[in-house]
Amino acid sequence: MDDSRVSQPPPTPRGRPVGRVAGIPVHTNASMLLLAVLVTIVYGNHAREQLGLAEPWAYLVGTGFVVCLVGSVLLHELGHALTARRFGIGVRRITLELLSGWTEMDRDAPTPRVDALVSLAGPAVSLLLGGVATAVTLLLPERTLTREVAFQLALSNVLVAFFNVLPGLPLDGGRALRALMWAVLRDRNRATVVAGWAGRAMAVVTAAVVLFLWQLGVITTLGMAFVLLVVLTLWQGAGQSIRLGRMTGRFPLIDLSALTRPLLTVPAGTPLGEAQRRRSEDPRPDVMLAVADSAGSLTALVDPVAAERVPVGRRPWVSVESVARSRDALTALPLGLTGEQVVRALQAHPGAQYLVTAGEDVVGVLRVADVAAVLEPRRASRN
Repeated sequence: MDDSRVSQPPPTPRGRPVGRVAGIPVHTNASMLLLAVLVTIVYGNHAREQLGLAEPWAYLVGTGFVVCLVGSVLLHELGHALTARRFGIGVRRITLELLSGWTEMDRDAPTPRVDALVSLAGPAVSLLLGGVATAVTLLLPERTLTREVAFQLALSNVLVAFFNVLPGLPLDGGRALRALMWAVLRDRNRATVVAGWAGRAMAVVTAAVVLFLWQLGVITTLGMAFVLLVVLTLWQGAGQSIRLGRMTGRFPLIDLSALTRPLLTVPAGTPLGEAQRRRSEDPRPDVMLAVADSAGSLTALVDPVAAERVPVGRRPWVSVESVARSRDALTALPLGLTGEQVVRALQAHPGAQYLVTAGEDVVGVLRVADVAAVLEPRRASRN
């Protein structure tokens, strides 16, 4: 299953880097090794039974088939990546698994048309590879090694192309559906939610069909379990897409000035208990404690979690800066950022608290929990 993931700030690299193709970093997932061994054994046994090969050669053939599969997945992802670059969208990396992969891009497609073209480029490559492999299969004599490998490549690429064009996120067809709904609704976020629910519908239908075929004896129990595992992944991916669509639709509701909490500064060396007493007497709601030097300049911000961990009886003897983070270690967000810019900054610099500035002055603190409450009010109310 393909998943061309798009995110603005550079995420933590996943998998191990193995090289570059067309200037694009290529990574492999750790789970790939286990799957590669499994497929090598299964296909090696198949080659031994169907073609009468001895064990060493049969498993060598299985290894060759794994290499062909990985190459097919890489070409599929390159279809996405090179099409995205054609439209000026940067590509951060391609991450490969044995039966799937994903392409990370540095921004969303600017228009529904570009979104659809980038999404369908991968399945188009897989379908082309499947067609070429099918033609080669038909030209080769039966019960030969080369024909068997060509047939398996044809089958795998055609199945990958067919499965990925199903109209539901996170599949490529779901991204194409999102592009269509984006053009109709004029709202990319609502289109993402619609395509996400379509993905969940696809998962339910696929599970029902697989169980029906299993009852008829068309597929084995192992095959049913494998497909249901893929269906579960599809269901979870669709749910993540729905959540993302709802969250991004609420970006305009993030008002940095309204979410900024006021500061109460205390001199360095102030006991934690005394600082908390002053905060409790401050008439401003949600005030945050900070530490200032002798010149009155803010030097650190008290970590509420660390402060609460200090036993009440010790707080009169613990200095406030011992449970504070240095100003230099905190990310500063200037007033005036849009909601989307705030979220991207938080993603790029993960943390619990951020300093909000106006020019050179620190005017308050933004807590990531407050932003999360705006983006996901239902989850915040449950907590």
